[in-house]
Amino acid sequence: MATMESLIGLVNRIQRACTVLGDYGGADNNAFSSLWEALPSVAVVGGQSSGKSSVLESIVGRDFLPRGSGIVTRRPLVLQLHQVEGDAQDYAEFLHMPGRKLTDFALVRKEIQDETDRLTGKTKQISPVPIHLSIYSPKVVNLTLVDLPGLTKVAVEGQQESIVQDIENMVRSYIEKPNCIILAISPANQDIATSDAIKIAREVDPSGERTFGVLTKLDLMDKGTNALDVLEGRSYRLQHPWVGIVNRSQADINRNVDMIFSRRKEREYFATSPEYGHLAHKMGSEYLAKLLSQYLESVIRAQIPSIISLINKTIEELEAEMDRIGRPISMDAGAQLYTILDLCRAFERIFKEHLDGGRAGGDRIYNVFDNQLPAALRKLPFDRHLSLQNVKKVVSEADGYQPHLIAPEQGYRRLIEGALSYFRGPAEASVDAVHYVLKELVRKSIAETEELKRFPTLQAELAAATNEALERFREESKKATLRLVDMESSYLTVEFFRKLPQEVERAGNPPNSDVDRYGEGHFRRIGSNVLSYIGMVSDTLRNTIPKAVVYCQVREAKLALLNRFYVQMGKKEVRFLTLFHSRLQ
Repeated sequence: MATMESLIGLVNRIQRACTVLGDYGGADNNAFSSLWEALPSVAVVGGQSSGKSSVLESIVGRDFLPRGSGIVTRRPLVLQLHQVEGDAQDYAEFLHMPGRKLTDFALVRKEIQDETDRLTGKTKQISPVPIHLSIYSPKVVNLTLVDLPGLTKVAVEGQQESIVQDIENMVRSYIEKPNCIILAISPANQDIATSDAIKIAREVDPSGERTFGVLTKLDLMDKGTNALDVLEGRSYRLQHPWVGIVNRSQADINRNVDMIFSRRKEREYFATSPEYGHLAHKMGSEYLAKLLSQYLESVIRAQIPSIISLINKTIEELEAEMDRIGRPISMDAGAQLYTILDLCRAFERIFKEHLDGGRAGGDRIYNVFDNQLPAALRKLPFDRHLSLQNVKKVVSEADGYQPHLIAPEQGYRRLIEGALSYFRGPAEASVDAVHYVLKELVRKSIAETEELKRFPTLQAELAAATNEALERFREESKKATLRLVDMESSYLTVEFFRKLPQEVERAGNPPNSDVDRYGEGHFRRIGSNVLSYIGMVSDTLRNTIPKAVVYCQVREAKLALLNRFYVQMGKKEVRFLTLFHSRLQ
């Protein structure tokens, strides 16, 4: 018997742990709900006023359930009975009141009523959200019982029209589970053919393998009648024997007659009854509790391999969840700094994977250099700058009062410098485009760092620190790229212009010819020469601008993105705890 009690007690404790941890993990925590559903429990089903509450109180040996007319049970009550050793005082604990032990069971009744009213109000409405209650006593057997609202046929005043179907759906949600044992309560003073409990039990358990029939109110049957046909299985046969119960009378309830006396009266009733005397050893609430406990043990023994397998699977899921959540945060400043650095390294690893190709995103930087920059260079308005009219204007202004004698050098310089200034726009645009790509990759990397998800304050600090660093890198990159453009303006490639007279000679137009040096052909040739030089510079910048951007922004982001943040962390130990503040709350 000790083995049986410890086995069922273990299942009770697992179920309680599933409930507690499932509530902590949220409604979508499938690991705990799956484990709960795999463990067997007993659902108490019956019509309103069928005696469900009396049966439960008889099994527990305590008067603790709300009573009244009409619908009294308006929320499922998950009742876990825990047998304790010795002569310890009976006490109860509610899951929503952890740590508070109630030894006055009148307060238990009041709390069930109050907790029901918190969700449904002081109305006749129902709620599927269960109340979890554990009772510890040396006088109970280890069992998990679920008291469900009584089935009804019509909605009364104050109830929604759908309440009949709502209650039935709620009951079905429990008893349809293959590991649920159905305790079908039917009053003896009504025809068993009209029993709501038997009807719904037969629909979900046609073979009757999981159904236990309980006949209540045997002492209230009309004189000259009895329930032997039902109890002996002739009216409706189940695979398990029917059990008869004698409920406490209303007079006993009003006089607060204790359950020990009521159980004794019940035993005497069956022992002295001429109709049920031969069944007395298989009747009564005490026998029902033992019968359920024995059957529960056999079910658990048969399911031990699958339960162990499911527990192991749940443990694996929980360990994976713990890996995602991370270890507890120490109160020691040094340990906290280590944790922060560890989280930052996890972020940096993902960020570098985005840049280096392990994750998507880094290719967008290459797109800036391979598509956006060349397209911007091609769109520069050199045709307008080197138009015949503008070339004449610039060259003439450069000559001043003394026209050039051979080649308009100052005109060339002004035209080239003016054209080179257009390269500043694409250079700055490339820097900004890469900056925005890096900012987006930082945002994605923070979101993808699983270890950071439970620390929103640290996420915000990291985002601020990285954005500040990227802004510094952008400014340095702009200086470097614009310096490349300015270098092209500060010193022109002389070799390019030395080749021009030779090319003119090869074209059959020697420099000492009598060509009109102020004709349109002359200025067009100047514009063409400048455009050729600008094309050479454009090719150079197309290659050097990406180098400067990568060196100043991408390389620095990979090597020094959080350097200043690390320095700040080393100086502000008092702030460590605030970075974990959201989680500790």
